[in-house]
Amino acid sequence: MNRICTRYLNILNKIYFQKSYTSAVVLDRNLCFKSDLSLDKIYPNSRLKIFTPNPPASTGDKFSGYIPLEKLEITYSRSSGPGGQHVNTVNTKVDLRFKLSEANWLPEKTKQKLMIGLQNKITNEGYYVIKSDLTRSQQLNLADALEKLRSLIREYEIETAPPKEETLEKIRKRQLKSARERLFLKRQRSQIKTDRQSPSNVDF
Repeated sequence: MNRICTRYLNILNKIYFQKSYTSAVVLDRNLCFKSDLSLDKIYPNSRLKIFTPNPPASTGDKFSGYIPLEKLEITYSRSSGPGGQHVNTVNTKVDLRFKLSEANWLPEKTKQKLMIGLQNKITNEGYYVIKSDLTRSQQLNLADALEKLRSLIREYEIETAPPKEETLEKIRKRQLKSARERLFLKRQRSQIKTDRQSPSNVDF
């Protein structure tokens, strides 16, 4: 009889403890700290929905910054360099390539500048390749490769001002001075070699 009473009391204590713990957890969640910088406080009327915006409108002869991923050939491989065993198990290195001559998402003027400026970096098949293994994250490396491509395109879109007449004159004088110094050193070296030769037709 004593054993049955003891077991019954233990069961009642467990039930009471579980109820107490559950109420304490609910109370703790209600009283938990929430930062003043939480999203629902900063944007109280916002629905906080994440969506993919539409491509920006074309800006004529300027690159808008939009790169359609379906026009690119993206492959992933294992990165090299330090990083331990994680390097040999995860394909984080990004290889981004596209045919520059078929890039219809680029303005024609910009495309022509890129084809002239990058002619030594384009493969025989017409592909331009960008690689990135900056981090150990596949998505971050893809973002880095896309940013490299955007920076390259915008760099070729910068219109350089033609040099002034004063600048051209300074360059001409500098080149002329350099040519004179080169010829002077050449004559001086030739004279030294001539003086070193032993006289063969001297009569004693």
